[in-house]
Amino acid sequence: MKELDLSKEKISKLIKKFAIPCVISMIVAALYNIVDQIFIGWSDAGAYGNAATNIVYPFTVISLAFALLVGDGVAALFNLSLGAKNKETANKAIGNGLILLIIISSILTLIGLVFNNQILRLFGGNPKEIECYQYASDYLRIISYGLPFYIIGQGLNALIRSDGSPKYAMFATLIGAIMNIILDPIFIFGFKMMVKGAAIATIIGQILTFLVSIYYFKKAKNFKITKESMKPNYGVCKKVVSLGLASLITQLAIVIIIAVANNLVAKYGYETLASTNEPYGVVIPFAVIGICMKVFGIVVSIVIGVSLGGMPIIGYNMGAGNIKRVKETIKYILIINFIIGLCAFLLFEIFPSFIINIFGNGNSKEYLEYANYCLRIFLSGIVLTCLIKSMSILLQSMGSSIKSTFLALARDVIFFVPAIIVISSVSHSVVTMLWSAIIADVLAFITGVILLKSEFKRIDKLSEKN
Repeated sequence: MKELDLSKEKISKLIKKFAIPCVISMIVAALYNIVDQIFIGWSDAGAYGNAATNIVYPFTVISLAFALLVGDGVAALFNLSLGAKNKETANKAIGNGLILLIIISSILTLIGLVFNNQILRLFGGNPKEIECYQYASDYLRIISYGLPFYIIGQGLNALIRSDGSPKYAMFATLIGAIMNIILDPIFIFGFKMMVKGAAIATIIGQILTFLVSIYYFKKAKNFKITKESMKPNYGVCKKVVSLGLASLITQLAIVIIIAVANNLVAKYGYETLASTNEPYGVVIPFAVIGICMKVFGIVVSIVIGVSLGGMPIIGYNMGAGNIKRVKETIKYILIINFIIGLCAFLLFEIFPSFIINIFGNGNSKEYLEYANYCLRIFLSGIVLTCLIKSMSILLQSMGSSIKSTFLALARDVIFFVPAIIVISSVSHSVVTMLWSAIIADVLAFITGVILLKSEFKRIDKLSEKN
């Protein structure tokens, strides 16, 4: 970290150095799911396979949520501790974080294997849709075996970035994703395993990322794993969880969105007629919403990557009491993420058919029609979403876990869930319910601006006291 000089180096240079590898890492992590979706869409499983992966996707996000809870929490505490010259706490944060990742990943693996049917039904799976349900059951069972590698690998990625090695973190994620991309067509088409093949390819890629990440401990710059650092410390674990809570909530909010949307689709899908006078049904909305969420996830991954790239700069300078530099970094990050959101908005509104056709061809008129509605309506507030996600992480970087967590909840839970339930209950339409997203975006953005301004006032007062 001394080599980078976080307290004096030009901010644009630091963000570029941290954010670019971080963005690539986040995009690659998101590609684990989206690549499977693309290959499955072009296989014989088609829309049924894509609908199945959408049913399982929330459980995958839950696993990532806990990985980021620990990983981002440790990263924030580690950087704050380094800035305050507290080497002992920095080492304990890393050691305790590793223990938490091992425990959490083991628990989630057991849950995925033992409660397979209950998980599928919770997220909208219907045993009566035999083909789709069987694909989902197979996919969930197989990926559950790989959860320890996935969770620990993703959690360690944040720790590696916080140690000033964003390029290594990028490489660890990239090598696993490349392996997944190479193996997907081999298992899906070559061995004709379809959805099962996609799951196996994913696990192999995750194992590779895990191994590369573990190897980093031999070359760490600012910490050392020892028996003492790995000794459970309640105070450190509590602080890690507190600082990482916003990351957990951000991911779990995606789970809530999909779970609620899937169940509403199951309820009103056959009541909503397309322009052909045929009902959209359940499989089409499941598959389409899943694709939209994956595309949405790519954009959000870029935004989160840029924001996390600023975390070491903000955390270090907060710990050092350099408030002016903290504000300059935040302003720079928000401008970048606004531009990203604007580009995504134009892409979704102008080229929705091009995007949806990436995930398979030969789709029905009803499928393409609903896909266009979903991209243009559901993702119409993407500019505001990008700023909301960014502000949540920036608040987290400044050590304000309560405000960060509240903002993470605001968009996806406090505003979106009630809106989609009310709108769909009144309209009985899986098209009209898509408008709930833009309503949530507007309200959450206003909330985010208020919270960020209040945090600026708080740190200004601290600066004056010091």
